Amino acid sequence: MFTAASVVLVEDHAILREGLRALIDLEPDLKVVGEASTGAEGVRAVQGLKPTLVITDLAMPGGSGLDTIEELRAACPNLRVLVLTAYCTDEYIEAALSAGADGYVLKDASRAELLRAIRAVMAGQKYFSKPVSARLVSGYLRRNDPADPCPAITEREREVLIRIALGESNKRVAVALHLSVKTVEKHRANLMRKLELHNTAAVTLFAVRNGLVPMQDVARCFAELELVRFRGHLNGFGGAHDGKQDAAARAAV
Repeated sequence: MFTAASVVLVEDHAILREGLRALIDLEPDLKVVGEASTGAEGVRAVQGLKPTLVITDLAMPGGSGLDTIEELRAACPNLRVLVLTAYCTDEYIEAALSAGADGYVLKDASRAELLRAIRAVMAGQKYFSKPVSARLVSGYLRRNDPADPCPAITEREREVLIRIALGESNKRVAVALHLSVKTVEKHRANLMRKLELHNTAAVTLFAVRNGLVPMQDVARCFAELELVRFRGHLNGFGGAHDGKQDAAARAAV
């Protein structure tokens, strides 16, 4: 028997909640099961209803929406959280990611984009409006020194590097480039040795700094890396970690 994914709306403007409910309930695979006008009400709704997804604003009466995200996560660890807000500043974006948001969409988004964001987040992916993605990329570039000239690598190594930066496994790279997995592993080892890179995060940063990754793919890469950075696991970006790896990651950019 088909069961629609359950959604709770946390938004202090009633007219916006009504509009969101009407939009979402038109979709056969989605159903709004609860609404809240404050973060505290939202947490109680999640505790009682155990929804699949919460769509929440960041600015609400009675407390910060950022605190609400953390409380929602604590109330229901498997919950997906999509931020829907008018704020598009580095501070809000970074704080929302740090609090555990799975997606960040601006309130001027179209109906089609909002539905894309909802389905992406429910599928375990990250989704960010284009202006938000641009800020994520820009923030990374500002935090790092200008890139050094790219050392000489072969064209095949370049192809492998780009696919690694996009998060592809050795097997997927092998299939895409019509190579054996062992050959891909060899190319990967050679280019990482030449570039003095020691992890995938450093590869991604290097590829972006040297203009090797298309902008539409950069946003997706950095969305994942930004979450890691704020959780203290990405070397050199705020978390305590092994010093040798940290130096390698910094050298990449």
